[in-house]
Amino acid sequence: MAVERRVIIRVENLTAAYEGEVILERVSFEVYAGEVFGILGGSGSGKSTLLKHMIGLYKPSSGKVLIDGQDITTAEGEERLAILRKFGVTYQSGALFGSMTLLENVTLPLQEFTELPPDAVRLIAMMKLQLVGLAGFENHMPAELSGGMQKRAAIARAMALDPQILFLDEPSAGLDPITSAELDELILSLKRNLKITFVVVTHELPSIFTIADRVIMLDKKTRGIAAMGTAAELREHSEIPWVRQFFNRTCGEAAA
Repeated sequence: MAVERRVIIRVENLTAAYEGEVILERVSFEVYAGEVFGILGGSGSGKSTLLKHMIGLYKPSSGKVLIDGQDITTAEGEERLAILRKFGVTYQSGALFGSMTLLENVTLPLQEFTELPPDAVRLIAMMKLQLVGLAGFENHMPAELSGGMQKRAAIARAMALDPQILFLDEPSAGLDPITSAELDELILSLKRNLKITFVVVTHELPSIFTIADRVIMLDKKTRGIAAMGTAAELREHSEIPWVRQFFNRTCGEAAA
């Protein structure tokens, strides 16, 4: 008998619009606890828009986003803060504070949102940096690090408050293939050892085939989800030709 998986994120009939232009219309899907869930699509399909709605930066025109059963689209005050504590976010640029060391970057959320003593804050931050392979770099400034190390540091900061979910916006952008593969392995390790759920917005197909359990493919024309499943399923069996073409454009083949 199949075991029913726990839904940790539920997007229900979400419609997003800017200045009267509908970007996404009645989008619905679920993310299961402990999986890596990919959000794909061409330019202008609404990937970043969807992510920003899922983390509560934008309010939808209609619909809702439930994080572990709580609606982030309507929550306010302490309820909203409690929901925000359930996840961490990394952005394409890394968004580290350039005037702070790595240790200071990672301790910031702990200083802002906990009442832990300084020694405990420092210890937790050191542990988070160690988890992402940056032990010994605590006193380095972001500008002193490679792009891949900055991405790792951003993940460490996003994990500072022990979230259940990590949202990653284009984590492999600007990285060489070897560094990108190392970051993929880090994501899989965190998923495996810490049971973190990942939602990853990306266009990097090698990464998606490596890390994602399931993906959705957004379509600019229909303003919705064109396909959902594993990357391999969509590459081989999607009924939509351009979706198959998208997933087959590896190894230098033409883009969809």
